[in-house]
Amino acid sequence: MNEDNIIEMRRVGTRFGNRIIHQNVNLDVKKGEILGIVGGSGSGKTTLMREMIGLERPTEGEIAAFGSPLDAGTRLRDRAGVLFQSGALFTALTVYDNIALPLRELKLLDEELIHELVCMKLSMVGLEAHAAYLLPAALSGGMVKRVALARALALEPELLFLDEPTSGLDPIASEAFTRLVANLHKELRFTVVLITHDLNTVKDLCHRVAVLADRRVVAVGPVDEVVESRHPFVRRFFQGEYARRILQA
Repeated sequence: MNEDNIIEMRRVGTRFGNRIIHQNVNLDVKKGEILGIVGGSGSGKTTLMREMIGLERPTEGEIAAFGSPLDAGTRLRDRAGVLFQSGALFTALTVYDNIALPLRELKLLDEELIHELVCMKLSMVGLEAHAAYLLPAALSGGMVKRVALARALALEPELLFLDEPTSGLDPIASEAFTRLVANLHKELRFTVVLITHDLNTVKDLCHRVAVLADRRVVAVGPVDEVVESRHPFVRRFFQGEYARRILQA
């Protein structure tokens, strides 16, 4: 495994019954980068992310993370954080307890230290202290994303997975969340794998973008290089009138 890569996927194939999702996928995630993964609905973006994390196993091929094959017992739990599309907060727990949960699961920290860490994570994502005692039902969409991000960062991961992080947010909240991720990445220097369909997020955040189509990665590289691909899906996604307005802004 190349020491510059956090994750390497080689010849990965995924089938659900007779349905083929991925076929011969090859992709690297480089240390310190923000890699965006885009594709049409049903192209298997989230499935690919779940395979990178180890939540699902591909039907064939090899995945390595931090220098070791995932199927050899590699533990990403303490080295990776995940923000799922809906936020996936526990509705019966307060904001405080949602963020504290991964810290408590370690069973190495006392409650005083956990309290300090939860307050620090809340501040890090731009939330006031009083938000700690709210239930998820009382939060706006933007606040849910920030709490979910705080929980994903609770263990100070080296690798952060974001699944459609701006989905469901209005343009102002989406821009604010994107700016927050960019600032945290600059400060903490973690690696990010970002699943998105939002061209503004791709333009503002991603160092590289990988395009899933025809069950494989059909283009990967900096956005200004990928847009030159002649693959039909890439052309539809990046070269339409709407896309050009965003990318040229």
